Amino acid sequence: MTLNYSNSDSMLTRLVLIAVAMVLLGANSSSLAQKNKKGPPVPVGPLLTRTVSRHEVRRFGYGGTVTVVGAPHGSITIEGWAKNEIDITAEIEVQAANEEDLARLAAINGFFLDDQLNHLSVLTTGMHDRSYMRKHGKNFPKQLLGLPWKIDYRLRVPIATQLDINGGIGAINLSGVEGAVRLGAPQTEAMLTLIGGVVDGTFGAGTVNVRIPTRSWRGGGLQIQLATGDLNVELPAAFSGDIDADILRTGKIENTFPGLEVRERTPFTEKSIQGRAGAGGAYLKFSVGAGTIRLTKSSRD
Repeated sequence: MTLNYSNSDSMLTRLVLIAVAMVLLGANSSSLAQKNKKGPPVPVGPLLTRTVSRHEVRRFGYGGTVTVVGAPHGSITIEGWAKNEIDITAEIEVQAANEEDLARLAAINGFFLDDQLNHLSVLTTGMHDRSYMRKHGKNFPKQLLGLPWKIDYRLRVPIATQLDINGGIGAINLSGVEGAVRLGAPQTEAMLTLIGGVVDGTFGAGTVNVRIPTRSWRGGGLQIQLATGDLNVELPAAFSGDIDADILRTGKIENTFPGLEVRERTPFTEKSIQGRAGAGGAYLKFSVGAGTIRLTKSSRD
């Protein structure tokens, strides 16, 4: 994985596309029901809720790749640990008007594991996936297609793991992983505690919190792009690295990190910063289309 530091126009285009994807994904879970005008309406009123927990463990080699394709709604939490295995827990929640419909929903909404050599994929299946429904939901009651459901994933993976995370609408939490990481979600409240590697994150809307607890970045660099919302970056006082921050349309940068100096002889503004902390180092690049970027010193120092 390599970081692509493109110009502001191409970054803005990418962010706008992500924002559009957010709207499309938010409507995805009900799109099938809307197409079927002849089906009975989705039940209105209080719904019953059923939560099913599923747990899987797989042996996993050093430096392998884990792909997670999340549900349209739900959280994804990933932690690095010292074991050479992957531990997966999923909380699958469905809602319906009666127990019979809950059973139908629980049978169709879930995930499967695609376990290949040094590559494990966690792939969500359910009502949002039209091709899946054509194969596995031929007799599925059409009036149930718009009912709410979600999956909350929690994974523990070896520290040196490559990650490809595709979230839906929901929280993303990542900590303790040092590898090539790609993150994406249309709408999120993210908490990213990062120590190194090559990290590329693109988000549509929400709040993204980035915390770097180490004094320098170990790896190729970091790039976080957010279409609209708040991007909060917390660095230790003695951090060394090269930091770029850009507001592409509207908003401002709030920089209270001490010791950040001009790097390219271009004065800092509320829209753009090209700075160097300490002795410099890997590039950390942050972009927001419309919103706020905050650069602060860690309160833990």
